[in-house]
Amino acid sequence: MQPSAPSSPSGSERPGPAADPARRGLLTERIARQLEHDIRSGEIAVGTKLPSERELAAQFGSSRNVVREVLRRLEAQHLIEVAPGRGSFVREQSSGQARGYDALYRAGRPTVRQLIEARIPLEVEMVRLAARRATEEDLAAMRSARDALEAAADVVVKAQADMDFHDAIAVASKNPVLRIMLSSISGMMFEMMLRSNSDPSIGEPGVPHHPEILEAVEARDVDLACARMREHLLLGLRTYGADLDLRVDTMARNHIETLLGQAEDRRDGSRTGT
Repeated sequence: MQPSAPSSPSGSERPGPAADPARRGLLTERIARQLEHDIRSGEIAVGTKLPSERELAAQFGSSRNVVREVLRRLEAQHLIEVAPGRGSFVREQSSGQARGYDALYRAGRPTVRQLIEARIPLEVEMVRLAARRATEEDLAAMRSARDALEAAADVVVKAQADMDFHDAIAVASKNPVLRIMLSSISGMMFEMMLRSNSDPSIGEPGVPHHPEILEAVEARDVDLACARMREHLLLGLRTYGADLDLRVDTMARNHIETLLGQAEDRRDGSRTGT
């Protein structure tokens, strides 16, 4: 079975050397998510040869560079095998891969609200331990992620830096079980962060965010670190509106399409001088 094409053409990447890097990142996310879904669900059967880079680029309205990045990601996830000179083939998944935590979670169709509810006890406990146990190396990793997040210009890079910050806290907790638990929901967290890092309402005044959480950890103030992490995570319950009770993957897909549409409108506006 061929990969299903996206329903909306609004985010198509027209050929050209000056393609917007932010749009490329969003297109990569959209196509990778679609192909991963089709492979994991069995819509694209094991052993199927994927279309060529050129064909996939035409099918998804993207550049071959975007498709190449998507294929690299799928190969790193062990979902496809790239045979030089022959093409890309869907790999058979071991029972362990097929029952990976991310797949199990998604089979339960978790909503944004449910993901936030799960993150609160997990990440509050992680930051509690990090405030007690973080080394200077751990703090440096948190600072680096904070700086990368503040400096990033596009939503995909921001979301990755956001993930890096929370992972640095998990590392600083010195509890590998907690870090693995966080890693098991990192895919869904990343999808939430695509929304959070592009929604102005998420930056509402007075809400503790990454610099304030880091400040509390640096001060070894356990109670303050926990309170700030809890308030940071609770923000989503106040700002996501109707999206709270959407499935995480549905929310992410809708938001990526919205962002791609906005990017297309901006590009068209700049061409016409409006």
